[in-house]
Amino acid sequence: MNSEPGSDSDGADSGIDADPAVADSDTADTETPRPATYYHLARAVLYREYLIFVRYPANAIGGIVIALFFFGVLLYGGRIVAGQALADSLEGIIVGYFLWTLSVGAYSSVSNDLGSELQWGTLERHITTPFGFAPVALLKGAAKVVRTFLTSAIVLAVMLLLSGTTLRLDPITILVVAGLAITSVLGLGFAAGGITVLYKRIGNWLNLLQFGFIVLISAPVLDAPWTRALPLAHGSALLQRAMVDGVRLWEFGLGELAVLLAVALGYLLGGYVVFHYATRRARRLGVLGDY
Repeated sequence: MNSEPGSDSDGADSGIDADPAVADSDTADTETPRPATYYHLARAVLYREYLIFVRYPANAIGGIVIALFFFGVLLYGGRIVAGQALADSLEGIIVGYFLWTLSVGAYSSVSNDLGSELQWGTLERHITTPFGFAPVALLKGAAKVVRTFLTSAIVLAVMLLLSGTTLRLDPITILVVAGLAITSVLGLGFAAGGITVLYKRIGNWLNLLQFGFIVLISAPVLDAPWTRALPLAHGSALLQRAMVDGVRLWEFGLGELAVLLAVALGYLLGGYVVFHYATRRARRLGVLGDY
């Protein structure tokens, strides 16, 4: 049945053209979000992390307590076993442990979060957003990294008090070097998140990789230059120089910073590619929301 001429139900028959600006706006909202909407998404994700921290403080405080417990075992147990040898390398151990707590938080931010979404049955909401699955997951991971920075800073302060050690803490240098160092780990977490969506329960393998970060952080960059291409290795060496020797960001060589940036972006891009293809295969197999 055709519409009456001039009816609102059919703009073509009515002879009244739709406003192009309104049409473009509606299309942008449903197909390609504007940059401003990504700002609102980032703010909402950060606010979500704040609410989780406030509403479940016991869990957040428990993570800090566990991190300090293991450091206490390392500190006081090491003094009994190693004695002066531990004291001579205590500054480096504290910096390495600080970077390890950041790395674990960055790595698990995506993989564990997606695993939780699978168990809760809310993963499909990420798929149906106009932003796309990957951008939402990446922003949620970045928000958790911000929270991890705050909790790791508390852990670092308590470690310095317990050990009586002093470090050279330049906030800009630490944020840039440590941030780029754990960006590569965030890429690994992105890849692990995609594999989690595809294969579901792989928690044992994901937990095993966390202990591999210890090897990467302590990699002999000076003796084996090729290890700079590994995640965390080069960033750990620069962070040691920044926090122990007091080297500022602008005092590093351009080549050193270029390698740090290239490694960070390379692993983040690689993780994104693995995430994209793993989630696409999960959708093709029809197992995206299954658990």
